[in-house]
Amino acid sequence: MTTATTSTSKAAADAAGGSLRFYGVWLIGIVVLIVLPMIFSSGGSLTSFSLIGIAIVFALSYNILLGQTGLLSFGHAVHYGLGGFAACHMMNAVVSHGWPIPLPFIPLFGGLGGLVFAMIIGWVMTKRAGTVFAMISLGIGELVASSSLILRSVFGGESGITTDRTALSKMLGWSFGPQLQVYYLIAFWLVLSAIAMYAMTRTPLGRICNAVRDNPERVQFIGYDPHVVRYIAFCFAGFFAGIAGGLAAINFEIANSAYLGAIQSGLVLFSTFIGGTAFFFGPILGAILVTYLQLGLTNLTTAWQLYFGIIFIGIVMYAPGGIAGLLMMHRPLIRAGTLWTVIPSYLVAIVPTVALACGVILAIETVARFSGGDAINLFGIAFNPTSPVTWIAAAVLVVGGFVVARLTWRRIAEAWDRAGTVARERGYLA
Repeated sequence: MTTATTSTSKAAADAAGGSLRFYGVWLIGIVVLIVLPMIFSSGGSLTSFSLIGIAIVFALSYNILLGQTGLLSFGHAVHYGLGGFAACHMMNAVVSHGWPIPLPFIPLFGGLGGLVFAMIIGWVMTKRAGTVFAMISLGIGELVASSSLILRSVFGGESGITTDRTALSKMLGWSFGPQLQVYYLIAFWLVLSAIAMYAMTRTPLGRICNAVRDNPERVQFIGYDPHVVRYIAFCFAGFFAGIAGGLAAINFEIANSAYLGAIQSGLVLFSTFIGGTAFFFGPILGAILVTYLQLGLTNLTTAWQLYFGIIFIGIVMYAPGGIAGLLMMHRPLIRAGTLWTVIPSYLVAIVPTVALACGVILAIETVARFSGGDAINLFGIAFNPTSPVTWIAAAVLVVGGFVVARLTWRRIAEAWDRAGTVARERGYLA
């Protein structure tokens, strides 16, 4: 057997193995979505899983703009909210006219609602990128959000538009009244939307979107119009955001002005960025984390939005690639077999880093609860926010934890340099 034949066989085997791993990951994800309600069957768990599914579709749609095309939008919730309103109006119309449209098709009308608005405003918005696009998106978002309280015939005013998902015709005997059935509906659209959005990233359109993000001038030189590319990407993002809004309308059976507000746009930006825009699974991780933080922190503290801001600042400063970027940094070391040399440094850095985090939490809660005098319970230890001891403990944890953590982080950097050098010599790190 010749060397060329051997190389061809190896390349074919690697390609087959890569395809098998690719389809295996998707299959595992689908199995997890099916099995989750069987393991966590409580009403609260099903509600949380439903919200996470909606958030994932929304974050992936936003990443078409930010991660794929390089468009920073501060008003992406407009398409999400309009999709929700379109879904509610469509459900009410189906009930009143007796149309034979089952509930699983309603998110498609939500997507059309987001798509139509994206087509109307997108051509002007996408003429420019960067700061201009970001400011226009912010203005459009605030304009539509404020209009939702004025145009009562369309948006229902402050009370919004309500609907009843069980009034639609059943499909396969499902009325979609129980939360379990709603969860599986959301899971179905999550898989369908995720596959469609991932497929889009592998098409020539997805590649040219990346080119427009990186170097729009060169895209013009090879014969493409960056404006048209941005506009098409904007329409795709609006369509899938509308699907997420339609799923939210089905889940809550209401659409109101909160769907359109700046908070909703900020949350999807937060989810996408901290998850990591450079990798497709980054927004998925970010949506899961942010949804769980939002559900958990709101029950624990009134300053939950401040924690979100601190996390966002930390990610921007120390991990601009997001959680996905941090995870993928370890891939070359794993393949080269040098990750084990870095793990001891991680273990040493855990203690001062946790101490620093506890100090920040204690400081925030002390300030937030000082006037009310409510006790602070941090890992089973009670602190009085009006006591000087609490203030001293917070200061010691913050200052001491930061100083020691900085020393241990330097040790991690040195270990990374050594492990990276070995991995580079073995051909696993560029």
